[in-house]
Amino acid sequence: MNFFANPLMPTQARPSASQEDATASVSDAMASLFDPFGFGRAAFDYWRDSVERSVLYLDVMRERGNQYLAHMEQTKPSVLGFETEVLVDGRTLPQPTNYELLRVIPPKGVETDPLSRPFVVVDPRAGHGPGIGGFKPDSELGVALRAGHPCYFIGFLPFPEPGQTVEDVVESEVAFLRHVIERHPETTEKPMVVGNCQAGWQLMMAAALEPDVFGPILIAGAPLSYWAGEHGKAPMRYTGGMTGGSWVTALTSDLGNGLFDGAWLVQNFERLNPANTYWKKQYHLFANVDTESNRYLEFERWWGGHVVLGGEEIQYIVDNLFVGNRLSTAQLVTRDGRRIDLRNVRSPVVVFCSRGDDITPPPQALGWIRDLYEDENDIIANEQTIVYCQHDTTGHLGIFVSSSVSRKEHTEFTANMDYIDVMPPGLYETTITHADDHDEGELIERDYLLEFTPRDFDELDREVMHKPEDDRRFATVARISEINLGLYRLYMQPWLQAVMTPEAARLIRRMHPIRLGYKLLSDRNPMTVPLPVMADRIRLSRHPVGEDNLFKAVETMTSDQIVTGLNAFRDARDSATERLFMDIYGQPLLQAAVGLYGDAHVHRRRPGAEPEHRRFIEQRQEELRAKIAKGGSHEAVMRALIYILGGAPATDERNFKRLRASRAALEPNAKLCDFKRLVREQFFILKLDREQALNALPALLKGQSNDEIDAHMSHLEDVLSASGELSEHVASRLTQVGELFDQARPAVQQQVASSPQAPQQAAKDVAEKPAAKPATASTKKATPAKRKTPPEGE
Repeated sequence: MNFFANPLMPTQARPSASQEDATASVSDAMASLFDPFGFGRAAFDYWRDSVERSVLYLDVMRERGNQYLAHMEQTKPSVLGFETEVLVDGRTLPQPTNYELLRVIPPKGVETDPLSRPFVVVDPRAGHGPGIGGFKPDSELGVALRAGHPCYFIGFLPFPEPGQTVEDVVESEVAFLRHVIERHPETTEKPMVVGNCQAGWQLMMAAALEPDVFGPILIAGAPLSYWAGEHGKAPMRYTGGMTGGSWVTALTSDLGNGLFDGAWLVQNFERLNPANTYWKKQYHLFANVDTESNRYLEFERWWGGHVVLGGEEIQYIVDNLFVGNRLSTAQLVTRDGRRIDLRNVRSPVVVFCSRGDDITPPPQALGWIRDLYEDENDIIANEQTIVYCQHDTTGHLGIFVSSSVSRKEHTEFTANMDYIDVMPPGLYETTITHADDHDEGELIERDYLLEFTPRDFDELDREVMHKPEDDRRFATVARISEINLGLYRLYMQPWLQAVMTPEAARLIRRMHPIRLGYKLLSDRNPMTVPLPVMADRIRLSRHPVGEDNLFKAVETMTSDQIVTGLNAFRDARDSATERLFMDIYGQPLLQAAVGLYGDAHVHRRRPGAEPEHRRFIEQRQEELRAKIAKGGSHEAVMRALIYILGGAPATDERNFKRLRASRAALEPNAKLCDFKRLVREQFFILKLDREQALNALPALLKGQSNDEIDAHMSHLEDVLSASGELSEHVASRLTQVGELFDQARPAVQQQVASSPQAPQQAAKDVAEKPAAKPATASTKKATPAKRKTPPEGE
């Protein structure tokens, strides 16, 4: 190695190759003589590499600062990675907002079908700018475009409209969806809508007020139940209590002259993980500066795109969601008197969360289900389908940013939305497995398979971990917050609003520590002038060292120790915060002082127990009871299929694929909405009175020929076999349904079926069916003897 070579020497002044080789050999000989163990060479190589990395790192930070300034100067800053056109500007609506509806133009080589279900992504407005849902090709929008869906994006501008409220934003989103529906008059299915983080609870509010404009809803990382959480985790839920409530939000908005700087929200996120914020993320760039700069800058373009919220908006959010937790208990009422009750949502809801998310952990994403419903039967009674999926490791941003999550979870959600849309009401958990782990490969169109397993509230409680004593603590925080906010508005706010000016507010925003971190390392700082020249020279002759370098290994170990120390600090801080919160707000004297000690419901009432809701359920049951014996073969087949699948532990898209194909053959003109109504109605009839519903099957098939009844049984076997071998329980139910279908056969066939050899012949027929019908093998293996209707709950 040539210790004397100068990487900054002009090319024409450098020695020839032969001269360099001779010099190198002399240098190596001298180095071996004076440094036999190589420590000096390793030290010099590491020193040179670290100096070069330092210059390159600072140059990347300079580029980050320039990128930030250019991004913030744009009228419509966005990191959306697709070309779009504006369809509706929210500033032109009756109640103006800073939101807009964009049509996503498919990239070259991607074709969309205008008859497919529209796909709409709503971006979160939680301090950052828009575009994260379409950040890169492997994103929510990218997945939907490749699946052939017409795609739309609801984004926003950096500054809110004067007087803009959360209700105005919700109404804007409803107006946007109506416009999307008008653009696709030939599509019978309503748009599938995706809400990330903060956009998730906004969408749920909109769907509760206007359920008719929503198709399936996917909410990713959305905190709908902010009081929920597991002890030792999710420390962010204690923030409101440790600051004395939402008066701090009002103070921050007043310092902004009525505007709330989103950089404060970003700072709260960063404080959750100091090791990543203050060291790990930056060190990863420093250690891999030759390869990581582009990825780092691309992400920082969104992470540093701070926007501003209206003071009234953020106050509503903090008071009603983060501190008050009023959305998940149906306590919110709009200005025109409409109650926002999430039980009014008619669309299937898919909740996607992650155990690795410290901003919206699973209890906060799923707790609203327990807040609203008494049990899984209450969900069914409300004709609601709720599906939840939990990732094991990804963080909050990874839920809607990670490429691996998009290629797996979001691809499966998008592909299975029609299936989810017709699933019977209830609570389900999804699991995603690799296609190679299953038979029936020809029925699996992608690399993964999405399976649905019914869940009950005991299983849900293991994720939510609801604790009534914690509810009283958080309710105490909400009361104290109201008191402190009132005192602030009475004594401090008038004075502060009188002295704050728009110019002073802009200066305060510019001096925010996070914003300064970007600006100070940019071309506006004259000390950065030599950085690009030095970085270019270093890139021409870079001298990286390998991981086997002793000093590089020490650097890596030192970095790991710093991360461990910062994590230990975080854990100690979070543990002390939680303990202090529990001790303060668990005091009976404090709870009694705000009128909550001994209060059983402490603001978390369950709306499902109200008398008017019970009357609605009773009325619905009477309507369904009158339809038990009404209908024809379609009702009979669907009722039989739901009954048989009710004995299966799980179902997946293979069943739906075969059911959809057979439905197209049996009912060519049937619409998906009619099919969905049929499925749900027959499900409720079975749930209401299963024995009477099954006994009515022969009456529904009355007048059918033997060939038609055989076709119906073949249809059932084909659908059921799609998920592989039938369990004994499912096969038993299939046999029972076959016997009920036989009762509807013409008289001659009934005589044959009633002969002593009929059951054995039927089993033989099933066993001898051709291999094209996979049900035959499984039915042969698990065909039980004739038995009566299983008892309820089996």
